Amino acid sequence: MASLLLGLGISLAIGYLGYSRRALGRSGVVGAVLVGTLIFGLGGWDWGVLLIGFFLSSSLLSRYREREKEALAEKFAKGSRRDLGQTLANGGVGALLAAGSAVAGGSQLPWLAAYVGAMAAVNADTWATELGVLSRTRPRLITSGREVAVGTSGAVSWLGTAATLAGAGFIGLLAGVLWLLSGRPAENPLILVLGGLLGGLAGSLFDSLLGASVQAIYYCDKCSKETERVLHRCGARSRQLRGWRWLNNDLVNLFSSVVGAAVAAVLAARLG
Repeated sequence: MASLLLGLGISLAIGYLGYSRRALGRSGVVGAVLVGTLIFGLGGWDWGVLLIGFFLSSSLLSRYREREKEALAEKFAKGSRRDLGQTLANGGVGALLAAGSAVAGGSQLPWLAAYVGAMAAVNADTWATELGVLSRTRPRLITSGREVAVGTSGAVSWLGTAATLAGAGFIGLLAGVLWLLSGRPAENPLILVLGGLLGGLAGSLFDSLLGASVQAIYYCDKCSKETERVLHRCGARSRQLRGWRWLNNDLVNLFSSVVGAAVAAVLAARLG
C-alpha cells in the first residue's frame, strides 16, 4: 500500500508538470496518474524511471523545431498534448505488466524485459514520428515502397528509421544501467538492452505496417488533404479513405507496444 501511495504522489507531480508544460491535457493527466501509480507502485523505481525517460524524451522532441512540424499537425489524429487515450495506449501495457509482476512474484527479469520492450516500442515510434517528419527526402510506404508525402501513416525514411533505433536503444540502455545500479546479476543487462532494441524496432515497424494497411485514414475534401482525423482541423467532416474504422492511432500504438513486449519477452526466455 505504501508503494502505491508513493507512486500516486510521484505520478501526481509528473502529471502537474506535464500539464503546466502543455505536454498533457486534462484527461491526459488522469491517464498519466493511473498508469504512473501502477508502474511506480507495483513495478518499482526502475520501472518508473523508464516511464519518466519515455515521457521526458518524447515531450522534449515534440517541442524540437515545433514550428516546422506545425504544418503537418493536420495529418495526425491528435496534437502534442497527450490525452487519456494516448497515455493509456503508450503506458497501458506497461501498467498491466507491472501488475502481473507483482501478482506472480518470483524472478522479475521476464516481466521487466517485456516492459522494456513495450516502452521501447512506444518510445521508438514517438522518436521516429517527431524526427522523421523533418527528413529532407520523401518517405516511402513500408508496404509498397511508393514515395508519399511527409507525415503519411505507414511511411518510413532513413532519418525516421535511425530515430527508431535511437529511441529503442535509449530505453534498452537505460534499463540495463538501472539493472546494474540495483546490484542485480551483471550478466542480465544485455538481455534488457537487446530486448529494448529489438522489441522497440519490431513494435515500431509493426506500427508502420498497420498505419500503411489497416489503420483508419480519412480525407478532407474541403482541404484536399489526407488525415487521421474524423473531424478535420478546418472543421469539416472527413470521409474514410481506407482501413478499419475502429482502428485509430491510439489502438495502433497499443498493439505496437504489445508486439514490443512479446519480442523482448521471447528474447529474455531464450537468453535468460
